[in-house]
Amino acid sequence: MKLLIKNARLEIGYDYLGDSVVGTKTAIKDVLIERGIFVEITDQLEVADIDTIDAKGQLLLPSLREMHVHLDKTFFGGDWSAPTMPVNGIFTRISEENDMLPDLFATAEERTRYMIEHYIANGHTHIRTHVNVDPTMKTSHVEKTKRILDEYQDKITYEIVAFPQHGLLRNGEEFLSVFEESLKMGVTHIGGVDPATIDHNINGVLEQTFDWAEKYCLAIDIHLHDGDTLGAFEIHRIIDQIEERNFLGKVTISHAFALAGISRVELADLVSRMAKNNVDVASSIAIGASAAITLPIRYLYETGVPVSLGHDSLIDHWSPFGTGDTIQKLNMTAKRFNWIDEWHLGQSLKFATGGITPLNEEGQQVWPKINDAANLILVDAVSSAHLIARQCPISTVLSKGAIIYQDNFELRGGYRG
Repeated sequence: MKLLIKNARLEIGYDYLGDSVVGTKTAIKDVLIERGIFVEITDQLEVADIDTIDAKGQLLLPSLREMHVHLDKTFFGGDWSAPTMPVNGIFTRISEENDMLPDLFATAEERTRYMIEHYIANGHTHIRTHVNVDPTMKTSHVEKTKRILDEYQDKITYEIVAFPQHGLLRNGEEFLSVFEESLKMGVTHIGGVDPATIDHNINGVLEQTFDWAEKYCLAIDIHLHDGDTLGAFEIHRIIDQIEERNFLGKVTISHAFALAGISRVELADLVSRMAKNNVDVASSIAIGASAAITLPIRYLYETGVPVSLGHDSLIDHWSPFGTGDTIQKLNMTAKRFNWIDEWHLGQSLKFATGGITPLNEEGQQVWPKINDAANLILVDAVSSAHLIARQCPISTVLSKGAIIYQDNFELRGGYRG
């Protein structure tokens, strides 16, 4: 399949005043895509008998990646229902799920599709979803979510985390057999959640998790809400497992609230170990109820720990606030850290794209290049910074060179405010 995008705006460098970035240079280009990759980028290109998009000066940027969501248990697309207050913390939610999940399952397929379509319309071409495996529903959520995601494999890529939301060892040997069955169903990751708080057995949970990861060649993505020194201790134990086993699979810490609550010395030591062992962070929040749970996102990145932003839920019995709008999430992040200048705003795009930005930190154009995968969005903005600061709309989404979403609205360019 071939596709020509004409009159697309590409970022080509920064404008400087002294040593300070004061703007982003752009150029209007024609872009030829073939076999799902960029094959030519030039000032003007004419190709006969080819599907063509006139970008009309819209900005061409890498598509977005949702790296932490739960597609399988949601109120999204249904009637409004706010969560209750969790009087017993996470155990309140576990108790609620025992009764709630069987009722939600009847509409889970419809709502999962609705969420995927919503993510596509908001510029995402990749989704990592955590999917419950629990004593109530066993592996049924994995089976259904995998089947639905397979229907979208020509539009998006995906990862599935087999997620023991209700704990692992605490549910007995029968549940361990159930959970292991889920690992044979096409998942890509093994999940986990607060082994100290939920299972009261940090080493036991981590040893079992890494044993299975090695046996089934899976990556690991562990939810850690445990804060301060307890959470930091758990992260150290995770890294101990990596080092002792010479584990080569990818390990992600989701939430990682502890990184916001330990001393600078403790943080430096822990983040250094994370970077050395290729441990990354997926954060569902940029703004918390207090500064104490605001992660040091830029420090993590600068120290070699990749950070990805996710929404966790759109609306469910945990939270009513998710939107699936990752541009909005970047905007919130920029506000929290006072990233008001062109450079910080533009470079923050990497937290939503798997590390890809059109310009590197020195202002050199690094995307798109010939042979890069043509996963992209067209947005009514004049720079990445403008997109994030003003939350400009997305008109077109391409995955592997194919159009998977288009919208028509009045283009306003730099005047969009």
